Amino acid sequence: MASLILLLGDQLSEHMSALQAGNPAEDRVVLAEVLSEASYVPHHPQKILLIFAAMRQFARHLEQQGWQVSYQRLDDADARNDLRQVLERELARGNYARVIMTHCGEYRLHRQMRQWQAEWPQQWSVAVDILPDHRFLCPLRVFREWADGRKEWRMEYFYRLMRRRTGLLMTAEGKPEGGKWNYDADNRRAYDGKRPLPLLPATTLDAEGQALAAMIAERFATHFGDVQPFHWPVNRAQALQLLAVFIEQGLPGFGDYQDALSSQSPFLFHSLLSSSINIGLLDPLEVCQQAEAAYHAGQAPLNAVEGFIRQIIGWREYVRGVYWLTMPDYAESNELAAHRPLPAAYWGAPTGMACIREVVSAVRQYGYAHHIQRLMVTGNWALLLGVQPKAVCEWYLAVFVDAFEWVELPNTLGMALHGDGGLLASKPYAASGKYIQRQGDYCAECAYQVKTVTEPDSCPFNSLYWHFLHRHQSRFAGHPRMAVIYRSWQRMEGEQQQAILQRAQWLLEHIDQL
Repeated sequence: MASLILLLGDQLSEHMSALQAGNPAEDRVVLAEVLSEASYVPHHPQKILLIFAAMRQFARHLEQQGWQVSYQRLDDADARNDLRQVLERELARGNYARVIMTHCGEYRLHRQMRQWQAEWPQQWSVAVDILPDHRFLCPLRVFREWADGRKEWRMEYFYRLMRRRTGLLMTAEGKPEGGKWNYDADNRRAYDGKRPLPLLPATTLDAEGQALAAMIAERFATHFGDVQPFHWPVNRAQALQLLAVFIEQGLPGFGDYQDALSSQSPFLFHSLLSSSINIGLLDPLEVCQQAEAAYHAGQAPLNAVEGFIRQIIGWREYVRGVYWLTMPDYAESNELAAHRPLPAAYWGAPTGMACIREVVSAVRQYGYAHHIQRLMVTGNWALLLGVQPKAVCEWYLAVFVDAFEWVELPNTLGMALHGDGGLLASKPYAASGKYIQRQGDYCAECAYQVKTVTEPDSCPFNSLYWHFLHRHQSRFAGHPRMAVIYRSWQRMEGEQQQAILQRAQWLLEHIDQL
């Protein structure tokens, strides 16, 4: 008897375990555009377009490979609104012995799949198999073994494990290439405009893709974000082209400028490959191997290649492990007791703060921001304000084209907001406006002065930074990496401290007027 194979919108690879367990001659693959998955948060229209357009192209590819495919379009007359309804319609149409799925990337959906697994053997006389996702380089079992018994789950030590497991940037003697594991200290230059920026390849949507874009623009008109210009690969060939452009043009400058902030470009030398990797168009190991080959060929420096590979086999794999080891409790974490609402500027409301305006404008236009824009601008601002973590996490999940909960939630709640109390990051990534000024040119066009703290036009980051430290003094004053900062606070005169706190309090009461 045949099997019914479900593929999700972020599982568009021939190497998915569910496909590998099937037989094209007799099994049927199901892909479905469903309203519930497109709207449970207000996903950026480009994110919806990316996933649906890529799904349609992958479905055609599977048919060319001989698979039988059932595909539901969002605008089909008999379209079902959730995945369960879609699968049960297919089960009613055919005679199947089992349903095969690959482990999904979100606890919410995984819990639903477990429910199907429990109910359908009786309801439909089918077994339900949920197979591991082998696209990840660290099986969840291995991460669990690594984390078990450790007092702290530090990414740096996990990353070293992954370097050894993959052999990436390792010498024949089992040592890290260049003698160091991490070259992050070399990757903090502000962009001076001298190195030419990569040319971003345009993604050409076919006639069907253009019609889909128009439908999404109309149907999801209330969602934050523009549908065009659209730059994201929707098939493997386009993703490989983007990878080639990055290796040749972006990777050589990626290391030096990966932490830079520039009004000249929201992309700088970043790869823009995360969405292609996350939905299955590219394999993470092949991406890393191409970067490593560029280093050995003398085409990119070690600090660039190591930093890029660390993002993939270090952070990407690490946050996935943290997510699945801690859910569902992790999503409810709010260790800093942050309860303020998300400022309207995150949804594009006018603001005189150039850094927020610059990043949010790019997010609206492209569904994109690089990691320092996410961590040290929008994340840092929410941290200093004390915004409720769930509101921030929902925003990140909604507005970025590469955001899936397994990667978004730990990065946002843990790294940006310190909402997990230090499980992911040993100290909060809090910073004043001086950090933003040092890393780029946003401050030059700002309505606020980054060099002052207590004046009416002082950069809001400055006083709010000290206000954050003051209100969390009992938690962080004894932290070895923050003690010197608190000593600076304590050396201030009482009147100066009071003026800073008064300025910060005024800002907190007028957030949507800044």
